[in-house]
Amino acid sequence: NQFILYLYFSYASAATRFCGDPSLNEACRSMNAVKDPPDTSERSSWPRVDAIGVHALLGGRSEFAFLDVREEGLFNTGHPLTIVSAPFSHLETRLAALVPRRTTRIVLMDQRDEGLAERAARRMARWGYTDISILRDGLQGWRDAGLEVFAGIYVPSKAFGEFVEHRYGTPAIDAAELRRWIDQGKDMLILDSRPYSEFHNYSLPGGIDCPGAELVHRAFDLVEREETTIVVNCAGRTRGIIGAQSLINAGIRNPVVCVRNGTAGWHLSGETMARGSRAVAPPPTPRGLASAIEASLRVSRRFGVREIDAARLRQLQAESARSLYVFDVRSPEEYEAGHIPGTRSAPGGQLIQSTDHYVGTRGARIVLCDDNGVRARMTASWLVQLGWAEVFVLTGGLGACGALEKGVEAVELLAPAAAVGVERINVLDLDRLLKAGEAVVVDLASSLRFRSRHIPGAWFAVRSRLEEGLAQVAASAPKGARLVLTSDDGAFAAIAAADATAASRLPVSLLEGGTTAWAAAGLPLASGLENMTSVTDDVWYSPYDYDDLRKSMTDYLTWEIDLIRQIERDRSLQFRYFPPNAT
Repeated sequence: NQFILYLYFSYASAATRFCGDPSLNEACRSMNAVKDPPDTSERSSWPRVDAIGVHALLGGRSEFAFLDVREEGLFNTGHPLTIVSAPFSHLETRLAALVPRRTTRIVLMDQRDEGLAERAARRMARWGYTDISILRDGLQGWRDAGLEVFAGIYVPSKAFGEFVEHRYGTPAIDAAELRRWIDQGKDMLILDSRPYSEFHNYSLPGGIDCPGAELVHRAFDLVEREETTIVVNCAGRTRGIIGAQSLINAGIRNPVVCVRNGTAGWHLSGETMARGSRAVAPPPTPRGLASAIEASLRVSRRFGVREIDAARLRQLQAESARSLYVFDVRSPEEYEAGHIPGTRSAPGGQLIQSTDHYVGTRGARIVLCDDNGVRARMTASWLVQLGWAEVFVLTGGLGACGALEKGVEAVELLAPAAAVGVERINVLDLDRLLKAGEAVVVDLASSLRFRSRHIPGAWFAVRSRLEEGLAQVAASAPKGARLVLTSDDGAFAAIAAADATAASRLPVSLLEGGTTAWAAAGLPLASGLENMTSVTDDVWYSPYDYDDLRKSMTDYLTWEIDLIRQIERDRSLQFRYFPPNAT
C-alpha cells in the first residue's frame, strides 16, 4: 500500500510539473493512479528471475540482453545501471537493431511486474525471440533486493566520462577562465565535440564543430603552432572530457583542455551562447591525415585494439551462436554517400556517449569500420576502456568488402503489416470531419513534439497505455465520431493502428502523412499540453526542455558528477584503466 501511494504521488507530481492547467492536473492524476495488478494466471509461460540472479549475470561475460520496456521518461526516473531502454511503444522499430540475434537470452523489466513486460514478451515471441524471461516484481523487486537504482539515460557512458576525468586527470577550465582567455586574445582553438545539429542550435562563441571521433581525424590540420591551446567542449561533461582525452591520448603536441560543464557551465556563469553557427572543421588534408593515422596506430597499441580482415568478418557474421554489431563510425553524411551493406551508422563520438542506444546485448562482439582507420581505432580504444571485451577494427575499411550501397540506414520493422485494413484519410477530409464534429484526433507523437505542435483539439496518448487513453477520449467524443490517429509523419501511428483498433470501441482511421502533412497544407496548429490522456513520462526531457533552465542544468550536472560514486557501489560494470605507458 505504501508503494502504491508512492507511485500515485510521484505521477501526480509529474502531472503538476508538466501540465499547467489545474483541471488537467486533476484529470492526469485520476487517470494515472496505479491500478490493481492484473490477473497473473496467464503468465506461467514466461519464467520469472529474481533481481540478485540478474545482477550476477551482469557481472559475467556471457551474452545477455537486459531490457526495460517502460517508456523512456519513466526509465529516466530510475533503473538498474546496465539495463537498456527498449520502450514497449517502440519495440517494432528498435528491437531488431538492439538485439539482432533471436536466440539471445533476454530478461525484461517493467515497473512492478504489472503486465507490461508480459505484453512485450508475447510480441517478441511472435517475432522469433526464443529465450525470454521477466524480472520478478520489476523495478520494485530490484529495489527490494537492495540493489542500486540509477536515474538518467546513457548512465554507463556518462559515468565513464567521470571515470576518465578522475583516473587520467583530464585538464579542465571553467567558464570564467575561458572568458578571461577570450578577453585576453589567447592563442587557442575551441572545438565543439557534439553533432552539427546540436552545435548549430547553440555553441560557445568562436567554436568550431568537430564531433567526437572527428577530433583526432581533423585536428592536426587545425593548429599551425604547437603553442596553440586546444579547448574542447560539449553541452555538459562527457563528450568534452572524452574529446579532450582523445587528443591527449593521440599525442598531439598542443596543450589540451576541456571546458568544465560545457555550454551548460557557460550559460550558468551568465554568458551568452552563440546561435546558428555554421563553422565546421574541414576534412583532413593528406598531411593531416598521415599524422592522424600515425596517432591512431599509437593509440591502438596502447589500448590493445584488434583488427580483422574481411574474411574474418564473414566468419563472425556466420557464427549464429554469437551476436555481432557492425558499425560505420563516420559522419551520417558520409554513411549515406556510401557504406558497406548491412552496417549501421554510429558516429564514433555518439557511440561512446550513448553506447546502450546502439548495443542491447552485453558480451556481444563489435566491429567498427571507416575509410582510413582513424575514427574506428579511436572509437575502439574507448569501447575497450568501457569494458567491451571483443571489439575489432575492420582492416581496409570501406574497401574491404566490395561494392558500397548508398542511402540512410535501413530500419528493420518487426510488424510491417500493423495498419492493414485501417482506413486512411487525407488532411482535407480530416478538416471537414473535425468541423462537422465527426472526428477526434489522437496524437501518438512524443509529448515533447505534442507540446511543440499538434492539430487543434487533438488528444495526446501514449501507445503502451492506449486502452486507458482511448477510453478517456471516447467518453468525451461526439456521438458517431471516429478516432483519427496521427504522429509526426504518420508512420508511428500506422504501427500502432492495430493496438488502437483493438482498444477502441470507436472506428479508427489514420491521417495520411501525419501532422507534417496537416502543417504542409497550411492548416492551423496548436501548442502546449492539453487533452492529455497520460502524464509526460514517455520520453526523456533534457535540461534544455524545462522552463527553469538554470535549475535543470544545475541538477543535471550535479547528477552527472555524482555517478562515479554510485557506480562503485553497484559493481556490475568495470571500466578499464590503462596507465600512460601501457602498450
